[in-house]
Amino acid sequence: MRLLFAGTPAPAVPALEALLASRHDVVGVLTRPDARQGRGRSLAPSPVKEVALEHGIPVFTPDSLRGGAFDDDLRALDVDAAPVVAYGALVPPALLAVPRHGWVNLHFSVLPAWRGAAPVQHAVIAGDEVTGATTFLLEEGLDTGPVLGMLTETIRPRDTAGDLLGRLAVAGAELLVRTLDALEDGALSPVPQPPDGVSLAPKLEVDDARVRWSHPAAAVDRRVRGCTPAPGAWTTLPDGSRLGLGPVALAPEVDDLAPGELRVGRRDVLVGTATHAVRLGDVVPAGKRSMPAADWARGARPADGTRLGAQAQVNA
Repeated sequence: MRLLFAGTPAPAVPALEALLASRHDVVGVLTRPDARQGRGRSLAPSPVKEVALEHGIPVFTPDSLRGGAFDDDLRALDVDAAPVVAYGALVPPALLAVPRHGWVNLHFSVLPAWRGAAPVQHAVIAGDEVTGATTFLLEEGLDTGPVLGMLTETIRPRDTAGDLLGRLAVAGAELLVRTLDALEDGALSPVPQPPDGVSLAPKLEVDDARVRWSHPAAAVDRRVRGCTPAPGAWTTLPDGSRLGLGPVALAPEVDDLAPGELRVGRRDVLVGTATHAVRLGDVVPAGKRSMPAADWARGARPADGTRLGAQAQVNA
């Protein structure tokens, strides 16, 4: 089949590479416009665009898919299907019917669970034991289209959202190729999503990544892992500055610390929660790079009894 691939971030790259190695012909790539990155704020292409250019594939980066020149570009490509992986913008109804087999979206959850922009992060935060990936046909609703294929993946106890997304991106790429193969062979019938089991996974904002030490230790652990690497979990120090947090470890043997209360040892840094303590891993002080919590504590010298997140928790 002739394909237009739509995707933008790094997790979409395995799918593009798998399609390039498949029996199908990727005749164009649709991705978001170059974005400013880094301290210099210079324009940089998306990871998907970089791969497309390496393979000499025409790249389309419209600011919007509504009422623009891309309508004509899509029709001129004469594609059979448009596989989509984390493109980052909605496809308007006028374009949905242009590819003969539709827009085939690879979504990183077992639909109808976790519809939305951040399914992997929400699955980790919620404490799900199993998630997966789904291929389905795009329609006007948010991730509501009929299902074409599905796989499941166990969420490991120490998985961050980044770890889990990395595995799903690779496994999902294989699922996407199998789905397109079956569509071309006429061996696949879309199945409507069930009405039950719907949950939403909106994009995580910065405040969603703030750790509430008044929550149980297990919830704190999941919140930090679910926000790693982005948007990045954080708390506040008594002076109001932010302290970024990498994954923590549960310390059930320590249950005498109040929520947010800090205890600095020779080799570790403990923080109290609503249940028992957690042991900090790497931290990111404001304006500095990531470092082990014990190294940060040796330099910052916080006193025992210091409360993390105290200012932020007033309105929690």
